[in-house]
Amino acid sequence: MVEDKQLLQKKSFAFAVRIVNLYKYLVEQKSEYVISKQILRSGTSIGANLREAKRAQSTPDFHTKLTIALKEADETAYWLELLYETKYIDKKMYDSIQTDCEEIIKLLASITKTTRKQISTKS
Repeated sequence: MVEDKQLLQKKSFAFAVRIVNLYKYLVEQKSEYVISKQILRSGTSIGANLREAKRAQSTPDFHTKLTIALKEADETAYWLELLYETKYIDKKMYDSIQTDCEEIIKLLASITKTTRKQISTKS
C-alpha cells in the first residue's frame, strides 16, 4: 500500500502539471475561461489533498482527505468529457489525459476502500 501511495503522489503531481498546461492552452489558444478554471481547480486539488493526507492526524482523517481527492478526480473527469464534447479539446488530447485521470481514480478508489476496511475493523 505504501508503494501505491507513493505512485499516486507522483502521478497526481504529474497530472496537475498536465492540467495547468491544459488550462494555459484553453485560455491562450481557445479563449475559454469558465470550464478551464473549473478543471484547473479540481485537477490540481487531487494532489493537494493527497499532500494533506500525508499529515493526517488519524486514519479517519487520512480517509477523508483521500475521499475528497477521489471526488475531485471524478469531477475532473467530468470537465474533461465536457471539454471534449464541446470540441475544446480533440480526441487524442482527451484520450491521453482521460487515461491518466482514470488511472488516478482507480488508485484512489482502491486505497480508500482498503482504508475504509481498516477503519471498520478498528471499530
